[in-house]
Amino acid sequence: MTTHVEPVSGDSPVGKEFPEGLPIGDNWVEAPATEDVRFPYDGTLVARAPVGDTGLARHAVDAAVAVRERVGRLPSHTRRAALLATHEAVASRRADFERLLVLETGKPLVDCRVEVDRTLLTLLTAAEEVARLHGETVPLDLLPSGEGLLGFWTRKPIGVVVGIAGFNYPLLLAAHKIAPALAAGCPVIAKPAPQTPLATLWLVHLLREALHADGAPRAAVQLVTGGPEVGAALTTDRRIGAVSFTGSAAVGHQIARDAAPTKVLLELGSNAALVVAADADLAAAADAVVRGGYYASGQACISVQRVIVVDAVRKEFVARLTERVAQVVVGDPRDPATRVSALIDKRSTERVCAWLEEAVEAGASLAAGGRVTDGVIEPTVLLDVDSALDVWDEEVFGPVVALRSVPDLETAFDLVNDSRYGLHASVYTSALDTAFAALDRLEVGGVVVNEVPGFRSDVMPYGGVKDSGAGREGPRFAIEELTVTRMAVIRPTTTKP
Repeated sequence: MTTHVEPVSGDSPVGKEFPEGLPIGDNWVEAPATEDVRFPYDGTLVARAPVGDTGLARHAVDAAVAVRERVGRLPSHTRRAALLATHEAVASRRADFERLLVLETGKPLVDCRVEVDRTLLTLLTAAEEVARLHGETVPLDLLPSGEGLLGFWTRKPIGVVVGIAGFNYPLLLAAHKIAPALAAGCPVIAKPAPQTPLATLWLVHLLREALHADGAPRAAVQLVTGGPEVGAALTTDRRIGAVSFTGSAAVGHQIARDAAPTKVLLELGSNAALVVAADADLAAAADAVVRGGYYASGQACISVQRVIVVDAVRKEFVARLTERVAQVVVGDPRDPATRVSALIDKRSTERVCAWLEEAVEAGASLAAGGRVTDGVIEPTVLLDVDSALDVWDEEVFGPVVALRSVPDLETAFDLVNDSRYGLHASVYTSALDTAFAALDRLEVGGVVVNEVPGFRSDVMPYGGVKDSGAGREGPRFAIEELTVTRMAVIRPTTTKP
């Protein structure tokens, strides 16, 4: 049998290859319940997805622990081959994955195409990193006591990994947790967001089949769905070696407290800033705010939220920005022209609208948008938003940008840093000294010059500071996080002839 994915308004059913239930151990296990996955744009039923419970979470951990040593000893060629085979399997089903992502996330098709592209790169890069997982020698004889000793270190798997992903990029975020874990030799248990389990289920199925084809245990990669109680059962089990979580700061902090002393990698929220200097290319900067503020309907942790403009160019920049925002196509996410569509659920839409209303009541003005049309929040630009408001201080996760002007760049940089978050920020300038000043002063995990703060190559180290998290993603860097160094100190024996 197969998990049934309904046609949605004429779309073909997709994602039908994986069996019913949950991929736990070496088999598919019947789930105790199902939950409707609905198309966020119009509420149409997409699928009835399996929902796990704490018992299945413990079952998955048991199975992962049972194969931990075997997975840790898998030859490099086996781990690499499984990742490459999965890359090819996803690539051959690209169009179906794209449609499935549109249906379960409600994101515009253009963003789902990018998500599949980036997932493929992540799988390929993780496979390549298997060949680079090595140590080096250490000069122990820097002290007299080390004379005659041979020293070197290697990297060993940290153990069972739990990877918890958010709803906004379910396939990509899962790949960033699953692929590096397997490359490092760690069994991994994925937990997708309850709203968006389908693409991740399919990815896990393809990877398990690739492992099985090469004689490796399917239990090296498992998946459990469910709510916070399932997440807690996974993350607080003391047999877990590391937890990798992408989601809100509040949930991430709770996981870190509850999971201690287990290693926790956190990729949390942000309210990314874009600074416009007086010498910036204003047309390019305005385009960046639109591209970076409204992709994925604003549901990205490094989408542009705060725009900080030097006073000297404020008037011209706002005019260019509002003209550009008016060109953004809003509507059905299945239309290739659409750039902004419905948020993941009605509750999210209501929250964003409440934040907008609060800002306007506090004195901010609407330069564009602010309305809801057919359930979709129009691309919105708020001017002169006070720092004490949620739409400036917190992560809006919707198609909203808030703009303020400042007298100079020093003040702009101070305003960027005046946040509990610090993931990415960008600055538009034509001056090299301004670019280097931003690199030196901005308290974020990544500084982007003359491009959107949402730029992320999946091969680079990615992560934040402050409440935006701890640890780094990107296959090379995640593999380092998911391995531990093991030092070898050897004194060769002397044998008599």
